[in-house]
Order: sequence, then C-alpha cells, then structure tokens
Amino acid sequence: MSTETSKPIINVAIAGCGTIGRTHAASVAEIEDLQVTALVDEITEAADALAQHIEAQGAARPATFRSLEEAFAGADVDLVVIATPSGLHIEQALEVLNAGKHVVIEKPLDVNLNRTDEIMAAAKAAEAKGLVASVISQHRFDPASIVVDEARRAGRFGKLTSAIASVSWYRSQGYYDSGAWRGTWAMDGGGAVMNQGVHTVDLLLWFLGTPVEISAKTALLAHTGVEVEDTAVATVTFESGALAVLHATTAAYPGLSVRLQVMGSKGSAVIDSDNLQFFHAAASEEETQSGPMGMPGASNQAEEELAKFAEPAPQSNLDPTVYPAGHIRQYRDVVDAIRSGRPAGVTIEDAVRALATVRALYVSATLGSPVLIADVVAGKYNDVEVRTGNGNFEEVSA
Repeated sequence: MSTETSKPIINVAIAGCGTIGRTHAASVAEIEDLQVTALVDEITEAADALAQHIEAQGAARPATFRSLEEAFAGADVDLVVIATPSGLHIEQALEVLNAGKHVVIEKPLDVNLNRTDEIMAAAKAAEAKGLVASVISQHRFDPASIVVDEARRAGRFGKLTSAIASVSWYRSQGYYDSGAWRGTWAMDGGGAVMNQGVHTVDLLLWFLGTPVEISAKTALLAHTGVEVEDTAVATVTFESGALAVLHATTAAYPGLSVRLQVMGSKGSAVIDSDNLQFFHAAASEEETQSGPMGMPGASNQAEEELAKFAEPAPQSNLDPTVYPAGHIRQYRDVVDAIRSGRPAGVTIEDAVRALATVRALYVSATLGSPVLIADVVAGKYNDVEVRTGNGNFEEVSA
C-alpha cells in the first residue's frame, strides 16, 4: 500500500480482532489515507494474531492493547473502528467520542434502543467539533444501490408501491457455537434479522422511506441452544403507503442470495447478491399505458444504468475478508467526510432508524400483533422482553 499523500495519515485503532475485525483491517489496507496503529481486544491472542497478519501483509505491526483507554494512552489514534460484539457498540462508541476521536461502528448500532438518545446527542456534539461518527451500511455504496437510489429520487420509478426483501443465508450450528455471545439477545441482539438482515433493512428504508407499522413472526427452526431466531417474516407499511415483505433466515442451506425488489408505477429494479440484476424505467407516460397487462419481457436497462459509473461492478463471489468492496467504498466516504468536515454518508440517525425497525419486528413477533415504529422509538415497548416465536403459539425449536 502506498502511503504517499499530501495530507496526514489518519491513524486507526480496531477494537475487536475477530472475523469482522479482519474485514476492517483489509479495508483500511486498501485506503492510502489510513493506517492501523492499534488493535484492542480482551483476548490477547486475537489481537496478536491480527497484528501478525497485518505485518505479514507488508504494513507496520500495530501495537496491541486490552482496552480503548490503554490504546489512547499508548498509541497515536485518530479514528476508532468498533468491531466488538453488538451489545458493546454504543458503550464503546461513547468512550471514543468522549476521547475526541472519529468512530466507525460495525453494524448493528447496538442490540436495543436504550442508549440511542445518548449516542445521537454525543454524535451531534462531536460533529460540532469536526468529528465523524458513522455506522457500517456498506451496501449503500454498491453501484447497484446507488443506481436504484438515484432513480427513485429522480422519480423514474413513478410512485413506489412495494418491495420484497429476502436474506436467504445459511449459518451452521458451529457458527453459533463459536462464541458464547452469538445467538443471545443480550449481546447479539437478535438473529437472522439483526445480525444478517440489518443491511437489507437499511436499504429497504433508504429506498422506501419512513416505516410506520410492522407485523412479524419469528422462529428457531434449524439450530439448537440459540435464544434468537433463525427465520423471520414481516410485512412493513411505509409513510408513503408503500408495502413491503421482509424475510430473513440463516437456515437456507447451502446458502442462497440476498435479493431486494423495488417496484413502482413506472419502473422496477432487482438487486441480487449486491448486483443490479434488473432495471427498467418507462421512457414516458405513454409507455406505461401501452398494453392492458404492462410490458412482459420489457428490456433490462441494468447494464446501461451501471455504465454511468466509472467503477465497474465488483467481481462476484469475492471473499469479503480479502477484498471487502463495500466496506472499502464506505471507508472512502468516511475519509472524505473527515477531510472535508461534512457528515458521513451513513449517520448515527440512519442506524437508529434501522435498529428501531428491527426492534419493532421483534416486539411484534413477541406480542403477536402489529406494532407502530413510532411507539418503539418513543419507548413504549422498552420493558418488553423479546423472544423467539409468536406470542400466540408455542416456541418452535429443532
């Protein structure tokens, strides 16, 4: 990695040296403005292993610490990446902002909404001091997502009417058994929706706007010894009147794709495995009236739309820990935000909205009734102890 730049290097500390910590290390290695100077993990062996990996890749070996406080005292740190278990995210982000550092938080923002007011206030105060606070929602920076977002902003889809979002992944029993925190409400905050599906929830809200109500069911169907769901389905009503179906599972062996269909009165798009699989927007009002049943077999404009971007579509099936394309794009945004003094492209407020929607899904599934998102944000259900399974049925387990 070249370090030749006209501006000072931004020194990075990564807190959490597990799998996702390695993803962030790989991302930082691709950005010439960034270098890892510190690694933080209570498990010394994990920090040492990642330090050795970074050094083997040709970069300077970062110092290792057991706490953020030790890292701030012992290393030069400008930006902290929070890649620890989800239940620690807000607590540690507050420590980072209070120390006067920029922060990037791996998704989700946290496991519940109990401290979201606190982190939003801290982020606002930090912004006034020129600090950047962002949460990883890397798929907003995919070419496919940008195409769809720009098209809907320009009204090319007409009135957005509905969407179907499906995360059809597989996680083995060994995945859940690999860490005591995995699959727990306290530290994981949820299962297939919170851990695997939150990115797709974020895109769904980005495209369709403010969610109003959600009705959901969850179940544990293919794993054991896990508190959270491995399968969930929900319907979401948006402020615009649009309706969406949300599905997430980690029990789709051998692992299928993430698919998001956005549909409107003048056009529709399909994103599958982060690629723009289909796009068609009517050229005129007359086109939409060309036949009583629309235009079966209408031309796919996806390639034409993607050609507008200088960056080619990423290769498929890349190991994201080796070349995490979405994370790299988001880091470029974070660096630009730091350099220019603007807010990051994904803010704490964005992450709170996605977290509130996921929390509302779990509350709905627990109570067995629809839930208003505004009530969740207002704290009406803070005392509800969410669980897997619908309130009207016995919990389902393998």
